[in-house]
Amino acid sequence: MDWNIADDKVQAGACAAADGAARLRTALAERGRAGIVVATGASQFDMLASLVKAPDVDWSKVTAFHLDEYIGLEISHPASFRLYLWQRFVSQLPLPPAAFHYIDGRAEPEAVCDALGRTLSRCAIDVAFIGIGENGHLAFNDPPADFETERPYLVVDLDEACRRQQVGEGWFATLDDVPTQAISMSIRQIMASSAIVCTVPDTRKAQAVRDAVEGPVTPDVPASILQTHDRATLYLDKESAALLSSP
Repeated sequence: MDWNIADDKVQAGACAAADGAARLRTALAERGRAGIVVATGASQFDMLASLVKAPDVDWSKVTAFHLDEYIGLEISHPASFRLYLWQRFVSQLPLPPAAFHYIDGRAEPEAVCDALGRTLSRCAIDVAFIGIGENGHLAFNDPPADFETERPYLVVDLDEACRRQQVGEGWFATLDDVPTQAISMSIRQIMASSAIVCTVPDTRKAQAVRDAVEGPVTPDVPASILQTHDRATLYLDKESAALLSSP
């Protein structure tokens, strides 16, 4: 794992997007196709805004997978990650309609996990664009995360810290409004990506960044597993990097 510290979150997002786009261009040149995973949340705003403008990426040959989604949430809800990805990513690109694999949070969860897992097994992931939660989660794998399951997608329970983050970011009015379960890509599936581009801005993420970078690898800090991936890069701003002892 490596990390890059930018002056602000806009620059951090631009650097992350440039890294991911370069890796996509390499995959497309070598294999004629590429696969990605796309995260959501406030931390990804600037990265996605830059990624959709990346030059010389043939998006018509890219297959994309949705990282996580709340169970039971309508796509029309402002917090729906399907809505988020459509507005900020899919609708901005010439992706073929069948090339983006959404997680349907309204369908039967285990069936969704199985179907997405079968589809994902046929596609190599060149870049996973992800973030880190305030509680150190990766995707919706809250602590203590399951580092062992080989299922590509699974049903997870959301802890209170994670749910409070969603309220704090303005996606829900109250804690009671936040769903208690989600469908999430598993830790092992994320780690199977050829490269991981992790964008983590803002002061509220500083403790999670320090624990992930400088603490032990433990399911109690799910993002600490990134230390074991030799092509994972964290894109930080000065605020999220503030607690690192050796920036």
